[in-house]
Amino acid sequence: AAAGEEAVVAAAARPADMVVAAISGAAGVAPVLAAIEAGTTIALANKESLVAAGDLVMGAAARKGVAILPVDSEHNAVFQALAGSRMDDVETVWITASGGPFRTWTAEAIARARPEDALKHPNYAMGAKVTVDSASLMNKGLELIEAHHLFGLPPDRLKALIHPQQVVHGMVGYRDGSVVAQLGAADMRVPIAHCLGYPERIDGPSRRLNLAEIASLTFEEPDLARFPALRLAIEAMEAGGRAPTVLNAANEVAVEAFLCRQIGFSDIPRITGSVLAAQGVGPAPATLGDLWLIDHAARERARATMLNATAAAS
Repeated sequence: AAAGEEAVVAAAARPADMVVAAISGAAGVAPVLAAIEAGTTIALANKESLVAAGDLVMGAAARKGVAILPVDSEHNAVFQALAGSRMDDVETVWITASGGPFRTWTAEAIARARPEDALKHPNYAMGAKVTVDSASLMNKGLELIEAHHLFGLPPDRLKALIHPQQVVHGMVGYRDGSVVAQLGAADMRVPIAHCLGYPERIDGPSRRLNLAEIASLTFEEPDLARFPALRLAIEAMEAGGRAPTVLNAANEVAVEAFLCRQIGFSDIPRITGSVLAAQGVGPAPATLGDLWLIDHAARERARATMLNATAAAS
């Protein structure tokens, strides 16, 4: 019997009405491609598959006529706000972020942050990797890249916005000046129910939104100086090609090292940026084999960068 990645790919390729792709990291790419080749609708919760292999995944989906429904709350919000509209009419898409646990921290305090600090997300209980990415705002950068592929929008039409209450999950601005927003409780059961029922609406068990109780909604621009990981992701999105693949791989290695207390929090964007500068130029992966070669090289470079820094410090 198959085991490990082989078993997951085999399961994804089996006949089904829908495959929910929720594996964390670039490991989710192969099962997503297997489900697409089987002609199965995808409910996508694995943003890294589009960050690392967006052209490959979206190209396969277009070729097979497979629908990809976004489970991430921000992309699901944009998907709903775009309903029935022409993409030519879209001026700007905003995806929101809580700002994470370090939103009000100084750069000096952020640099001293420990794993237990980064794992205190203000609104959601999530896995360790995505929670650290949320603290660095890398998660928002990865989501911008995901939105670029998912909706076919150029980078200059995609913006991140800090919204601590996390009531507005995404907004679409149109050429006539209208802005359509999707609101909901900070409850992943809302976008999950939307995907599972699509195109119908189904009864969902999520918390209901009480705007009178919330009273006020606030928004602010992200601070790219205090959160350089978001800046790196935006630069990778604008560069295109293999840059997002390299960014994702290096960040995964750096986050794992931070969680193991091998590096500091501010080392995550430093290492990721170093690998991106060294290996980020070149064509996007055209095959799964290309993807693994680029991904592996970036991971090895990230590990070598950490080892060299440790040796220099000692």
